[in-house]
Amino acid sequence: MANLDFGTMQNLQQALQNKYQEKWGGLSPQKGRNMLLWMMIEMGEAADVIKKQGDERILSDEPVRGHFVEELCDVLMYFNDVLLCYGIKPEELAAAYLEKHDRNMRRW
Repeated sequence: MANLDFGTMQNLQQALQNKYQEKWGGLSPQKGRNMLLWMMIEMGEAADVIKKQGDERILSDEPVRGHFVEELCDVLMYFNDVLLCYGIKPEELAAAYLEKHDRNMRRW
């Protein structure tokens, strides 16, 4: 699966949430708050790889790169969980993203 879109990621996250619903407690806006915080922690872990290993090792050392990419995947998983908790569909995200991109392209 070389190309992974947000719709597919949300479906995968929904399946994961369904599998562990009893253990994790399901999805809700209240849960989304926690997931947003956990996502920020994962961002910190990705930043920690940059800090401790450096840019060059991320670019050239496969195990370091793999660790960095795995941390970024954790960020994306929590991001998709937050979207699910607040009922944000891929189409809504895409429309907002494209609008924001257009606005940014017209700045300055």
